[in-house]
Amino acid sequence: MLGIIGGTSLLFSTLPKLEKRQVATPFGSAELLCGDNLVMLMRHQHDRPPHRINFRANLAAMAIAGVTHIVAFGSSGSLKPKIAPGSLLIPTDYISVTDIPSVHDHAIEHVRPELSEELAKKLAKLVPAARFGGVYVQTRGPRIETIAEVKALAWIADVVGMTVASEATLACELKMDFAALCTIENYANGLGDEVLTYEHIVNVSRKHKDRTEEIVNTIISNMS
Repeated sequence: MLGIIGGTSLLFSTLPKLEKRQVATPFGSAELLCGDNLVMLMRHQHDRPPHRINFRANLAAMAIAGVTHIVAFGSSGSLKPKIAPGSLLIPTDYISVTDIPSVHDHAIEHVRPELSEELAKKLAKLVPAARFGGVYVQTRGPRIETIAEVKALAWIADVVGMTVASEATLACELKMDFAALCTIENYANGLGDEVLTYEHIVNVSRKHKDRTEEIVNTIISNMS
């Protein structure tokens, strides 16, 4: 069963009509949107900022609902001049510079964290406009990164966000394949001329809502 995780980039998109379902998990409850062979989750439900998202409940709820593979949309900032705002990127690896949640609280367990190469390649075929390959780095949020942090992160990654690494790690732990599509909303702090604000990111999401809707529908048609 296909799972889609959306955030700011899906705010203005018209999504399929699905049934709301509250799913209880050992980590709390999460609200899912459920249909035939499809589960969608809006990560910022109840207006939670990135550092307050209950990632464990979200991913556990998707696993309980029967999800086997996930495509996550992640609003991201570009760390490289060649990756322009408005573009799309499918990462093939990730880094976190903050705490990553785990479902393994009571036993020693090591899980190899990886993005699904097969799922990422299938996503690339469905979204040919997306740049394939690159490293996503996750920071804690809610503040954006300092100029000095951006310069340092650019040595090890291509795009920066606040959610995808946590979701990818938990998906691996819960044995769900995971791929991400990063929507590049802006240059990271110091790389562009604009003053970065949440309103700026929201406005970019609104601008690209038709494209996002088309991509979501294409993924649903070909992966569910």
